[in-house]
Amino acid sequence: MRYSAPRGTADVLPRESPRWQYVEGKFRDICRLYGHGELRTPTFEETDLFTRSIGEHTDIVSKEMYTFLDRSERSITLRPEGTAPVVRAYLQHKLYGEMPVTKVYYISSIFRYERPQAGRFREHHQVGAEAIGSKDPAIDAEVISLLMQYLTSLGLQGLELKINSVGCRDCRPEYREALRKSVETHLPELCESCRTRYDANPLRMLDCKVPSCRELTVAVPSIVDHLCDDCSEHLRAVLSYLDLLGVKYTVDPRLVRGFDYYTKTAFEVVSAQLGAQNAVGGGGRYDGLVEEMGGDPTPGVGFGAGIERTLAIMEAQGIEIPVTTHPSVFVATLGDKPREAGIKLLADLRRAGIAAETDYSGKSLKAQMKAADREQARFVAIIGDDELSRGLVKVRNMDTREETDVPLDQAVEKISSVPE
Repeated sequence: MRYSAPRGTADVLPRESPRWQYVEGKFRDICRLYGHGELRTPTFEETDLFTRSIGEHTDIVSKEMYTFLDRSERSITLRPEGTAPVVRAYLQHKLYGEMPVTKVYYISSIFRYERPQAGRFREHHQVGAEAIGSKDPAIDAEVISLLMQYLTSLGLQGLELKINSVGCRDCRPEYREALRKSVETHLPELCESCRTRYDANPLRMLDCKVPSCRELTVAVPSIVDHLCDDCSEHLRAVLSYLDLLGVKYTVDPRLVRGFDYYTKTAFEVVSAQLGAQNAVGGGGRYDGLVEEMGGDPTPGVGFGAGIERTLAIMEAQGIEIPVTTHPSVFVATLGDKPREAGIKLLADLRRAGIAAETDYSGKSLKAQMKAADREQARFVAIIGDDELSRGLVKVRNMDTREETDVPLDQAVEKISSVPE
């Protein structure tokens, strides 16, 4: 074979796609309950959109973005995350003028040049939801509740919601300095990434997965102790609303997010069944992002959750997805004239909303019956010269093996009337 899917990507085959459709359908249903409408943004954007919003010194911008020059020498980047394109669309199309709070959701491909491993891909797929226009801590809790309701509606067990505050532009600088001071003597012992983060974004040192770095930073000050009154009260209120909604959580002072635009609330849902890459989804508040992109100061909060990781947990927990991919009726024919009648019946069944299939390789009736059984058809409609001469179709119930002669012009009605 000459070609295969690029490293870090995967094909979703027809036998697998119903699982994806089920998960995406659940997300759409939950978003509808919470008043979110779907927003579809382009697969690529101007590079500056991401460097300005995510942060020039983040790993995503410095190491992981798929960036190229188009034929007009413009720098273009494949979407590495979902929030910045949503905010761009929010401003470009003046969505702020339609409702006091704009609620949207998306289902998108995300591209990052990472080392492929379990739970990490160079193209992965994500569901996400954003609420832009309110600083009310109740909407933080609502967005978190949406994420948890979506995941639990899929039957996932053993999830843990972690939450923290990463402060704001007023109190975070003070904490950064306290954090730098606390690890200064250990700087030579930290990994190369953490030494870079020490200057560029010291909060990211708390997220390092290198065991030695985690040991060296175990006694650093807690950001919760350095929050300003506004951030501290906001976190208290979010936790109070989560209690009111019955959403269980753990306050994790080490929890930070990988993007510079986050302020105040940060949260993540993790699963022990994902190994080192244990985050199913996460997000937080981004009160300065709209302004950074040229809009008026506008608060926002949202999350993203990986579809591949969600499906991996479902598989590990043995969660069966109630999907039907096989045809309800298999039309089996013998002879040229019966074949014409069978093709017409096939079309009539489909127009009536009944899934139907037939043989296109000239197989014998016995082989067609085996094909119908293999495809788990509920019924087989058999038309041969004898049936056609009498204006009938023989309908076999594949569960009971009972056969009934039905007038050909009544076949669709008869099959439709059989209860599921």
